[in-house]
Amino acid sequence: MADYQNIIVDATAPVATVTINRPTVLNALNDPTVTELEAAFAALENDARIRVVILTGSGEKAFVAGADINELKVCDVPGGIQKSLKGQALLNRIESSRLIVIAAINGFALGGGCEIAMACDIRLAADNARLGQPEVNLGIIPGYGGSQRLPRLVGKGKAKQLILTGDMINATEAHRIGLVEEVYPAADLLNKAKEMATKIAAKGPVAIATAKRCINFGLDVDLRTGLEYEATQFGVVCASDDKTEGCTAFLEKRPAQFKGK
Repeated sequence: MADYQNIIVDATAPVATVTINRPTVLNALNDPTVTELEAAFAALENDARIRVVILTGSGEKAFVAGADINELKVCDVPGGIQKSLKGQALLNRIESSRLIVIAAINGFALGGGCEIAMACDIRLAADNARLGQPEVNLGIIPGYGGSQRLPRLVGKGKAKQLILTGDMINATEAHRIGLVEEVYPAADLLNKAKEMATKIAAKGPVAIATAKRCINFGLDVDLRTGLEYEATQFGVVCASDDKTEGCTAFLEKRPAQFKGK
């Protein structure tokens, strides 16, 4: 792995952990950090040994507390568009990756932090986590996909409430509205994330990546089109070595040894 300045990557197969490591500024996302995250996820995608990634923040206070305000302050129209597209490209990579990405939200997940969590496949929160899209307090709007992903997760009305008020919500409320999947005591969060990651990594890699792709595809099309896509992808996985191994292992009453092929 590259020598990163703002993140820490532990690529211990089959589960990698990516930690945003700027605790003195509550892990705020600046342009160099976004660039490093893009490079790290590109490298992990190309490492066939890695199947699941846990994304978290350094320290006990924040997952990602937002964007770097000093960078935002000097943005004009072209700069704002460029910054938004750069952040969206990273989040699109995470969302569409073959990797399953689990956000371990260990504190504040605000603005860009909430947006990066929403691009992950599964969100687990510490009981002290606080989430929100407070951009309107700065006179701006979400720029890394918050106006698009939040309604898809929690519904249009609740998304409008959160974005237009700029309010933060606690982990319990985030769980109630479907913004996070599970809430754990802060001390247990990373271990719980690792348990889930290990469980997912033990499944058939071809099936896991294909299931993720089907779910994502189906959210943007009508039901009939989604079902047709699922049927096609089901046929594809039926031709995989993983399917043969999985079915054989089941019949032989032994653990499957998947190869991701």
